[in-house]
Amino acid sequence: MMDNHASIPSEHKEELMGISKLSFATAKRRGKRSMSAFPAAVAVRYDRRSARLLISLSSGVELSFSPKRTQGLEAIKPADLMEVQISASGLGLHFPRLDADLYVPALLRGFLGSQPKKAVQTVAEDEPCNTPSN
Repeated sequence: MMDNHASIPSEHKEELMGISKLSFATAKRRGKRSMSAFPAAVAVRYDRRSARLLISLSSGVELSFSPKRTQGLEAIKPADLMEVQISASGLGLHFPRLDADLYVPALLRGFLGSQPKKAVQTVAEDEPCNTPSN
């Protein structure tokens, strides 16, 4: 395959792409921070019987929620949720039939508050409590 920009000096190629090396490095650092702060999605599916989206995370936590309560998916049809893709980073979910995306860290913030990693660790470390409340 031929490089259409072969005659352009390398220092000007980044200008053509619209991003500087500094901007790229900054974005890359931000991405690494997000990936280390949030567990990645490793599996996702829509369960027709319960009408819920089920997401398994790399931390072992599983999320289950009604898509109708999620911004951008309020008026969907179940058939539109049957196909869902996980991004390479595991931080994004894409619904091709809807051309819609969900960001896993935003979902976790919604479920667990502003410190999802700490909350996930706390939930995982706590022993189940079988004592009835008064």
